[in-house]
Amino acid sequence: MVEVADHNDPNILPNVLLGEVEALGTRLARVREAVGRVIFGQPEVVEQVLITILSGGHVLLVGVPGLGKTKLVETLGTVLGLDESRVQFTPDLMPADILGSEVLEEGEGGRRAFRFIKGPVFCQLLMADEINRASPRTQSALLQAMQERKVAIAGQAHPLPAPFHVLATQNPIEQEGTYPLPEAQLDRFLLEVEVTYPDEAAERAMLLATTGAAEARAVNAMSAAELVAAQGLIRRIPVSAQVLDAILKLVRGARPETAELPMIRQHLAWGPGPRAAQALMLAARARAVLDGRLAPSIEDVIALAEPVLRHRMALNFSARADGVKLQEVIGALKNSLG
Repeated sequence: MVEVADHNDPNILPNVLLGEVEALGTRLARVREAVGRVIFGQPEVVEQVLITILSGGHVLLVGVPGLGKTKLVETLGTVLGLDESRVQFTPDLMPADILGSEVLEEGEGGRRAFRFIKGPVFCQLLMADEINRASPRTQSALLQAMQERKVAIAGQAHPLPAPFHVLATQNPIEQEGTYPLPEAQLDRFLLEVEVTYPDEAAERAMLLATTGAAEARAVNAMSAAELVAAQGLIRRIPVSAQVLDAILKLVRGARPETAELPMIRQHLAWGPGPRAAQALMLAARARAVLDGRLAPSIEDVIALAEPVLRHRMALNFSARADGVKLQEVIGALKNSLG
């Protein structure tokens, strides 16, 4: 198990933190290897999802059907030793179908009492499949769970297991009969990850590995307790003043009210809030550890700018009419960091 020392103690030497980060990096290399045996052709997606989980956040996976999003969640549950659950979101899904409900039971002596039956949200890794197909009322049932790691039923709070992560999927093609996620819920997702088609070599390897007599299976490489310890360690990794300044410049520069770039003031309706800066701070640390480094760099901030910002910004009407892409706007912001 990864033990995390108290680095607030001035008697703890910096090399203790270095040793813990190196040990975590070695373990994470085994995690990536275990996931790579099952998931083909999506190294960037796997990296960004692992970054999200290490940061203690939730991730929104956007991609067409059949690209292995569900398989990725199942694989991560096995590899990371997490209790997983899956909910298929449909228009008739109710909040109680996710959170659980109270039932009236009759006990000894005819005494009646309510008993809470937990729903599928009481797990460590929840897959919310096609989350935009459920009604806003059902979507909002996840808001408290994602932010506070608890749910309130009949005035009583029920804590969720630790760690708790939501991996939601969204189909970008078929939008008829769907309900777009509100901005408040989008902001709860640490990263929005685009899942694209694999290249030819990866698809060839996938065909050979998944259509034979024996199919590769995920193996455990980490426990839930080790993951919680790793998440605590990520928050202790030092961040330089240059990286902090780059994060603030990127996030504040994406707001029309404080932007220096004319392109931002002209094309954006609204920009990211403070959660974007928090997400970049945590994700940059996690990316550094995955890459075997002790501290994040400005390159980490640039690499994570798009998955952190694109679901926290919106183009105005004139920009959409002119065919401006959000990717172009974020590209200009990244270029401003040098």
